[in-house]
Amino acid sequence: MGSIVAENRKSLMLFSGRGFPELAKEMGEVLGVAPTPTDSYEFANGELFVRYKDSVRGSDAFVVQSVTHGVNTWVMETLIMVDALKRGSAKRITVVLPYYPYSRQDKKHRGREPISARLVADMLKTAGANRILTVDLHTAQIQGFFDGPVDHLFAMDTLAEYVEHKYAGRPMTVVAPDSGRVRVAERWTDRLGGCPLAFIHKTRDPLKPNQVVANRVVGEVEGRVCLIVDDMIDTGGTISKAADILKEAGAAEILVAATHALHSDPATERLKNSPISEVVVTNTLPLPPEKQLDKITVLSIAPLLARAIREVFDDGSVTTLFGGLS
Repeated sequence: MGSIVAENRKSLMLFSGRGFPELAKEMGEVLGVAPTPTDSYEFANGELFVRYKDSVRGSDAFVVQSVTHGVNTWVMETLIMVDALKRGSAKRITVVLPYYPYSRQDKKHRGREPISARLVADMLKTAGANRILTVDLHTAQIQGFFDGPVDHLFAMDTLAEYVEHKYAGRPMTVVAPDSGRVRVAERWTDRLGGCPLAFIHKTRDPLKPNQVVANRVVGEVEGRVCLIVDDMIDTGGTISKAADILKEAGAAEILVAATHALHSDPATERLKNSPISEVVVTNTLPLPPEKQLDKITVLSIAPLLARAIREVFDDGSVTTLFGGLS
């Protein structure tokens, strides 16, 4: 006999970064597999170290990292985790980034600026990642930055089901907080049965990040429940200014649906003092107790991520999770 035939068995292994281990644990409970025990710590000079306690040879490895505040630390930890898997002979490495870091730096606005979202993709590829799985990219073009498969998940169904159930029977208008979110808002109007669409016309000073000048609302909002949709809430400037304009335009109630709750200061204070009645977000990023408000509702993204991981592991179709939406 001129060859040895081995049984082709696949092994799914889950690995959690330290950014938000609770999310990885919740995903593991849905999948029925616990995150692999890992030694992960920081040296006195700030350098990071990672070592897996179990063999990863031949595994289909999924590295889960929520890149929360302290972004650069968690990006570097992710790269080190991937490198450790590559050198441990993992068969395939998928990096699960519920929130893709540096996603707003996806193009050059002026000369001599970086495209940092592309740089992150290049570093992941160089470290040894074969695939990326992420949720609600700031712009879809980021998928093309990575030289390999990118599974782009959408949190809209998770958020919309909650909104539909709680605000059923009330006249609603979906509001895009700026012209760049109109396409996303159109998807929301389709998902909510064709309700009206409005958007906030705003200007932003390119020399002053996180500072927004909102102008006026375009669309039907008077006497209606206005649902502001966005991919993220960072400092809350865009959302709070949009809410103020909607209130002035006669909106009956204002709520917000967003995927990523970055909530950098002073977001909590702005949301607390705004006319917004409810903010609905997912747990792609951890929301510490000091940033939680009664008006904030957090929905779990773990079931969606777990289902997507299972589809990837089984060589199934991730797109079918969204009815073919791409």
